[in-house]
This record gives sequence, C-alpha cells and structure tokens, in this order.
Amino acid sequence: MLEQNQMAPEFSSVNQNSEVVELSSFKDSKNVVLYFYPKDDTPGCTIEANDFTALAKEFSALDTVVIGVSKDSCASHTDFIAKFDLKLDLLADEEGELCVAYDVWREKVKNGVTKMAILRSTFIIDKQGKLVEALYGVNHEGHAQAMLTRIQQLQYRGG
Repeated sequence: MLEQNQMAPEFSSVNQNSEVVELSSFKDSKNVVLYFYPKDDTPGCTIEANDFTALAKEFSALDTVVIGVSKDSCASHTDFIAKFDLKLDLLADEEGELCVAYDVWREKVKNGVTKMAILRSTFIIDKQGKLVEALYGVNHEGHAQAMLTRIQQLQYRGG
C-alpha cells in the first residue's frame, strides 16, 4: 500500500480522448486528486463522478485537477462523460498498470466468488508529486466533498 509523504508513482495513460496524461505534467502547477473506481456507468461510480463534476469549479479554483481511473476503454469513458456531462478526465487503464502501481487491483469476494477488481481508492498528490493522502476502500457517498475539504485545508496551510 502507498502511504502519505512518499512520492506518487509516475503515470502516463490515455484519457477519454486518447490523449496522453502524465503526472509529471502537473508538477509545480496543480494538485491532483486521482481516484480509482470499478466501472463506468454503474450506480456508485456514477454518483462519485457526478459529485466530482458538481465541484469541478471549486477544485479548479484551488489549482487542483480531478482525474478518474478505471480499466474501461476510452470509448466507454467517452460515452460515460457524454451521458452525464462529466467535467473531468477519465484514464483508460485497460492493462491495469496504474491499478497495480497504486495498489488498488485487489482480490474481491462477492456472492462466494473470488475475482480481481479495483478497490475504490483516492490519492491526493501535491504540486511536488508527493502523496498527501492515500485512501483505500473509500465510500463514494460524500467522497468528492471530503476531498475538496482536504484540498482546502492544504491550501490554508500553504500547500
């Protein structure tokens, strides 16, 4: 598991528009809220994405970019964004490299069946590329607001 105060694993992945997004491109200019979610257009994931979208202007005003990650394809992300008018980038981690790097690809037991799945998790990365928060197994309810509050606290402290 990743922990606070360590450097965030670098990433380079494609977003919904097949454009490459790299963590290093935000260095010295933006904080990053990187959240991992199981699947596009499912109930909890839709609530979480809509909540982050509703707060997009507040995050932006605090020099913070919100990026979602799942193993869905760029096409799936494009449809998800269009359906709900989402205001964030979604990275297509189809091979699961980001999921492994951030240790969110976990064994899950559901209805007695064990399979691998994304553990809903969020990482706040400061402008220097350091992990300020590494939150595993988060609940989507109220999560976006909690992350905004945490970013506001960082700004207050001069982060």
